[in-house]
Amino acid sequence: MSSVQRPSLLVLAILSAVSLLALTGPCSAVCVPKAPGQYAFQHDSSLSRSFSEKQSEVQWSAPHSFPVMKNDLILRAARGETTERAPVWVMRQAGRYLPEFRKVREQYDFFTICRTPELATLVTLQPIDRYDGLLDAAIIFSDILVVPQALGLKVEMVPGKGPHLPEPLIGPGDLKRLKHKVDVGKELRYVFEAVTMTRHALQGRVPLIGFVGAPWTLMAYMIEGGGSPTFSKAKAWLYKYPEASHELLQRITDVCVDFLVGQVRAGSQMLQVFESWGGELGPDTFEEFSLPYLAQIARRVKEELGPKASVPMTIFAKGSWYALESLTDIGYETVSVDWTHTPDSVKTITRDRVTIQGNLDPSVLLGSDEAIVGAVEKM
Repeated sequence: MSSVQRPSLLVLAILSAVSLLALTGPCSAVCVPKAPGQYAFQHDSSLSRSFSEKQSEVQWSAPHSFPVMKNDLILRAARGETTERAPVWVMRQAGRYLPEFRKVREQYDFFTICRTPELATLVTLQPIDRYDGLLDAAIIFSDILVVPQALGLKVEMVPGKGPHLPEPLIGPGDLKRLKHKVDVGKELRYVFEAVTMTRHALQGRVPLIGFVGAPWTLMAYMIEGGGSPTFSKAKAWLYKYPEASHELLQRITDVCVDFLVGQVRAGSQMLQVFESWGGELGPDTFEEFSLPYLAQIARRVKEELGPKASVPMTIFAKGSWYALESLTDIGYETVSVDWTHTPDSVKTITRDRVTIQGNLDPSVLLGSDEAIVGAVEKM
């Protein structure tokens, strides 16, 4: 592929890892490793022990000496530099489509993997190892709902159903149930340790992406108690309790900022903010209850890290097509777009001000190999 400029769709963030079929050519639903059993996992394996030994050698809060980068393509693209080709990563890069991940899940529940740095490192590396040379970034294995957990809410991952918060926020009085001040270094230390461990284990093969859920999206889960077709309870808060809504959003924002800064100090080289339920809001409510907090996150993270950090940040506001112009102007180097945009319309609106990431419709992956390849090439 010839070099590309900032207005092009530089980062092909494909929304399901099965889309790797488009990159590797025709094969079965999940490509099998050449060496049988190479992804087998045992809790007392030498791999797990080596991760534990490495963990004891580093502290997430201290300066690190990481391996030299061998592939910084995605970082250059995110900063708007001319690149020799479009970098590729996958939003759900490590997960149940991988047989080696399912093997780990047979022994450990979802949040145990998230909270155990050795396990989080192991599964983060699984797609990088399996598709060696085909991916240009790793994204740390974690979940956006670790922030509500840090704030004091219980979060469960129910097999076949997804996240469940058994005691959601019902009214403004429930805000007192949340921790007023969150010690992110204590509550989310396991993520920072996993980031540092993973960064070392990657050996410079690809950069490591850290992430957080956006305030409105996290608020929606905290009030709704899980996923929802409409998030009507959370949206009702915005109209019934606007002051309490802003208070909650600000408290979530404060944790998000500290969390992202901590991830960078632990070793993350790129950050993404997921406003997964932005599309549930109309333009006016998005402008009042989402956009200011997204802008605040970008500004405060950069202020905390200082000008020398140079860590690109990406915002992905799914379904918020009406806000693309505004999202372009709030301090993120990359704006991720979904399938409701066309490349030409995105270029017209963003006018070379940011790098664009996306925008494959995941439903394409239900089609033929030819359809998948065609959709990826069109991006």
